Amino acid sequence: MEWSTACLDWEGRLRAGRSIIPPPLFPAEAESGLAVFKELRIVDAPGSPTIGTACAHWVFEFAGCVFGAYDSDSGRRLIREFMLCIPKKNSKSTIAAGIMMTALLRNWRLSAEFIILAPTKEVADNSFKPAMDMVNHDDELKELLHVQPHLRTITHLSTGATLKVVAADSDTVGGKKAVGVLIDEAWLLGKNPKASDIIREATGGLLSRPEGFIIWLTTQSNEPPAGIFRARLRYARGVRDGRINDKQFLPVIYEFPASMIQSGEARRLENFHLVNPNIGYSVDRETLDRLFAQAQEDGEEEVRGFLAKHLNIEIGLALLSDRWAGAEYWEQQAALAGLTFEQLLERCEVIDVGIDGGGLDDLLGFAAVGRDRQTRQWLAWTHAWAHPSVLQRRKSEVTKFQDFSQDGDLTLVEAIGDDVREVAEFVARIEAAGLLDKVGLDPSGIGALLDALAEVEIPEEKIIGISQGWKLNGAIKTTERKLAEGALVHGGQPMMAWCCGNARVVPAGNAIYITKQASGLAKIDPLMALFNAISLLSLNPQAQSGLDNYLADGFFGLIGSNS
Repeated sequence: MEWSTACLDWEGRLRAGRSIIPPPLFPAEAESGLAVFKELRIVDAPGSPTIGTACAHWVFEFAGCVFGAYDSDSGRRLIREFMLCIPKKNSKSTIAAGIMMTALLRNWRLSAEFIILAPTKEVADNSFKPAMDMVNHDDELKELLHVQPHLRTITHLSTGATLKVVAADSDTVGGKKAVGVLIDEAWLLGKNPKASDIIREATGGLLSRPEGFIIWLTTQSNEPPAGIFRARLRYARGVRDGRINDKQFLPVIYEFPASMIQSGEARRLENFHLVNPNIGYSVDRETLDRLFAQAQEDGEEEVRGFLAKHLNIEIGLALLSDRWAGAEYWEQQAALAGLTFEQLLERCEVIDVGIDGGGLDDLLGFAAVGRDRQTRQWLAWTHAWAHPSVLQRRKSEVTKFQDFSQDGDLTLVEAIGDDVREVAEFVARIEAAGLLDKVGLDPSGIGALLDALAEVEIPEEKIIGISQGWKLNGAIKTTERKLAEGALVHGGQPMMAWCCGNARVVPAGNAIYITKQASGLAKIDPLMALFNAISLLSLNPQAQSGLDNYLADGFFGLIGSNS
């Protein structure tokens, strides 16, 4: 039997109001599952209607795909993993409770375990209550199932199978042999550095249960996606778009095409229904419009929160009320996607370097900003290093650091000193290419950097101390203007988008400054390194005379592939 879970025409389907959910592989199984699913009651809705009378058709399509992926002849489920990413208030809790209750009722395996894995105790309680209510308000189910609210467990009295709602705790899920696992609010799990281990424990039993399944059920994150959620969302998009061939994974993602987000169409009220399939059911159009109007009055921070939660638009920058003005233009200047260090050397006639941070509680930020010899645009490439102590001191940011490391934008060093040596090597490569103008450093705490730069024979006259605080105001303003006018471009590194979103502005008379103290626990070291580099490049340095020899000697064939 051949099938595909890709949906290559999903953009056109959404625009035309057509379904992005494929038909079930086994229609008879789908109908048998839906017959049970539709009879369950939504107790907290007016009149406590059944799912079959109160839900939109797309709900039955998705549930039917889950039920209809099971081949009763072989006892195997041919599609074993599902992801539904959908805005708030689109019946997510109903779907979670209904699918898992149906799985419990139709299960044939004795003492089978079904789990709803929630990121927090509060979400676990919210996930359990609809399932409990479905039992308590149905006389037939009360005879068949036993509810234990204090354990968040429902037990099938005939098979001994259980449906249990648990908070994401490795001690709780360890050793489980689940047949079905529904992961609720996966975006919150993305903030948990132990999420991968927890999910591995919860889903380990599927290896010996061919009828088993995993369902990822989530809204979009209200900040840049991180950790296991970021990884799974990327994977789901890859399957949907045909880049990844995995016919056992079915992605259903209600999100706007990138073209509609960039053009502003996604912010038009008449298009909200495209990603809210439950409009007219659990989503009230007038309330949605009013919430958007309120968010617009409250500023860009609230608008982005609305876009993430109610329109499923992924946030790249956390633009808060005291944000750095340049952050508003950062994403649109990612004109050189995937820009590498080698490409920077190839394109630029002169490069200035900025370095910042490096303490045990900091990232060590590196920025190389060069002037393109053809376009005269400023091109920026950044990197950062983190000492293992940062991972211990900043546990809330561990998943982000791990993501940036996988992107290749952050190096997790093993020993103190490795970071400054690698920084010096980057500077040495720029110097050897005949492109280095100056290196700008924060004057405080630069001893180890000076030693490392001396070891690679960077001339002392090329190392400049850059005054910080309000004295960096000129570089900050220059960066803002260059971004706004399109003269500063970069490679769209997620790490830098995060740093820009972290930056907080403090007024100082007629000037402003950005400090690590004002930005709190969030890291901005690579951004401060960028300001240091731009303070030097704004002095309009001349191209180095060694450039022609550099090109003629074929230096690019000799340098490494670090990027």
